Amino acid sequence: MFAKRLFNAVFCLILGVALLSTVSCAKKQVAVSDATGEAVKSGMTDDSAAREAERARMMELEKAQRMAQQVEAFQNERIYFDFDRSDLRSEAKVILQKKAEWLRANTEYRLVVEGHCDERGTSEYNLALGDRRANTTKDYLMALGVDDMRISTISYGEEKPLDPGHSEEAWSMNRRAEFRLNK
Repeated sequence: MFAKRLFNAVFCLILGVALLSTVSCAKKQVAVSDATGEAVKSGMTDDSAAREAERARMMELEKAQRMAQQVEAFQNERIYFDFDRSDLRSEAKVILQKKAEWLRANTEYRLVVEGHCDERGTSEYNLALGDRRANTTKDYLMALGVDDMRISTISYGEEKPLDPGHSEEAWSMNRRAEFRLNK
């Protein structure tokens, strides 16, 4: 009887040791923030999780910087008009095609097209001409597939000259449409 109990105790002890040796400790689960800011589980250590979170933050920062550069380039590229005209030049159409492509790819942005004129003519006439220039530009962008609800126009007439000079060179710089993006 004693031998049987001893045998059972040794058997249980051996079985327990065997079970413990086959079961290993799992890696510590760490919550890490992915690029979208959501917590995810991984088998990373605290240091590698922190590095991964920093890497994701840097990628988001770089993405935001690239977008800011694109927005700045978009806004800084103007189109120009001939004297007393609101029809689009061929080079303006090329620029607007690129802008339409960008706008279709970045639907979170809205656009304000600003019409401008040189100083010749009355204020009333130049406001109307600036309006025609802005609307011609808007119409062309809409024809290229940009939703009209995302585009608004404003005319500044001669009120905001790009070049304050009084020469043909200055006037040609002032006959333009400018672009302002908003989210």
